[in-house]
Amino acid sequence: MTRAVLCILPGLDGTARLLTPFLDAVTPAFASTHAIAYPHDVPMDYAALDAYVRARLPQDAPFVLLGESFSGPVAIAIAAKPPPNLIGLALSTTFARAPVPWASPFAPLTSFAPVRAAPMPLLSAILLGRWATPALRRDLSAALDAVAPDVLRARAAAAMRVDTTARLADVAVPTLCLRARHDRLLRASATRELLDGLRDAREVAIDGPHLLLQTRTDAAAGEVMRIAAALG
Repeated sequence: MTRAVLCILPGLDGTARLLTPFLDAVTPAFASTHAIAYPHDVPMDYAALDAYVRARLPQDAPFVLLGESFSGPVAIAIAAKPPPNLIGLALSTTFARAPVPWASPFAPLTSFAPVRAAPMPLLSAILLGRWATPALRRDLSAALDAVAPDVLRARAAAAMRVDTTARLADVAVPTLCLRARHDRLLRASATRELLDGLRDAREVAIDGPHLLLQTRTDAAAGEVMRIAAALG
């Protein structure tokens, strides 16, 4: 076990509801683990989330930061201008810039979009694929329902505009990039952009869908636990 803390930044829902099994799986390798949930009723862009997360990171203990999906740009921005006790970074099924670049001009239209326009069977197919279970579908639905619609719309719009590729070169800590081989949400080049821009990055591809931490929990946890072992 390392004396480091693991801090996880969640996906688009911004809650910790979908991360409990993963946190349990990696607990033996870290001094402590926790997810930093985002406000469920306050729309925040990436700059605001950066400040929000920084205020909640460990102040004294060394820590590893894991950014999942939507939170990848937050984790990258923090690692590019890090607190002194950040010792490692993990990025899971995420991106440095808008995952669907051609959609960026349409970001303002998300203000008028119904937040749950996509039925659960479609969301399940995109996010969970053949690894979906009734329990995972229920958890996904509950996580999304717990967040105000305007907050989800604001996050979707932010993801459609973001570009942190210029900040990748400033990330000096060792970085793990987890890629899902059956990701139906991210463009195929998203992980390649991360690897090309980061100084010290290692890619691990896992058979699974976009929600890798939730569906391939043990495999993903094993890779993150190796960070703890490597960092001592």
